[in-house]
Amino acid sequence: MKSLQPVYFALDFETGEEALNFLQAHQLKSIPVKVGMELFYREGPEMIQKLKEDGHSIFLDLKLHDIPETVCRAMRNLAKLDVDVVNVHAQGGSTMMEAAKKGLEEGAKAERPLLLAVTILTSTDQTMVEKELLLDRPVSEIVEHYGELAEKSGADGVVCSVEEAALIKEYTNLYALTPGIRLEGSETHDQKRVATPMAALERGSDSIVVGRAIRDAEDPYATYQQIKEEFTREIHHS
Repeated sequence: MKSLQPVYFALDFETGEEALNFLQAHQLKSIPVKVGMELFYREGPEMIQKLKEDGHSIFLDLKLHDIPETVCRAMRNLAKLDVDVVNVHAQGGSTMMEAAKKGLEEGAKAERPLLLAVTILTSTDQTMVEKELLLDRPVSEIVEHYGELAEKSGADGVVCSVEEAALIKEYTNLYALTPGIRLEGSETHDQKRVATPMAALERGSDSIVVGRAIRDAEDPYATYQQIKEEFTREIHHS
């Protein structure tokens, strides 16, 4: 099985050329990266191959959510790309998550990619949960339930906000990967539940995803190093 890296840089760029040029220009070669829908749907598997050639560990963030057989077959194909981490929506249910893992096991060339289950997106808040999704439970309770369901279904971890990371660590043995990471004083943009790297560490996050804070920094390399040190410092001291 593959391993989870502490910090992933989200390649939120429109084209593969932009992403690769940015990594090269700022001495970010071989750092762990997250490739999402925007980039993968434009560039496809070739982008993954180029990043692998440059030594990057890859979290392929496509959040699959479909009928179990479709997800199984899709994961079989994604596993052949030899990425390190993939994910599904926990809302797809236990049978779908089990099918995702089966597909990964069947498609993996050697080590299987880690399977994470997305609980509640960081752009979702309690008002949306109640008024649009028609769920009459607190977000924290939904995240806890999805985490337990993911564990029973064979997932390796979940994607959750920093606010719920402690819950996941308390009630499951899963990894907790947390997006929505910002440095102190920066804008939150479209994410409603955000936190600093230190807060993520304190809440029990095993891994964080950082995009704009690095991409828009005056010195992206220094910012990446600062975030990595802030997030891993206590781990090194323990």
